[in-house]
Amino acid sequence: MKLSARNRLKGKVTEVKKGATTAHVKIDVGGTIVTAAITNEAVDELKLATGMTAYAVIKASDVMVGVD
Repeated sequence: MKLSARNRLKGKVTEVKKGATTAHVKIDVGGTIVTAAITNEAVDELKLATGMTAYAVIKASDVMVGVD
C-alpha cells in the first residue's frame, strides 16, 4: 500500500459497529484505541472484521500540540 499520508498507524481491529449508514471502526494501536467513522459500504469492501490487521491513516493539514 502506498499513500501520500504520512501518519499510518498499524494496529488490530477491536470492533466494527455498523449504524444506519456509517460504521465506527476501532483499531488498537499499541494500546491506544483509534476510532474511524467510515461508510458501511467501505467496511464491506475492505472486509473489515475484529482481529484483523488494519491501518488508521490520518491526513490533515494542521496538527495541534498540547501539554499538561
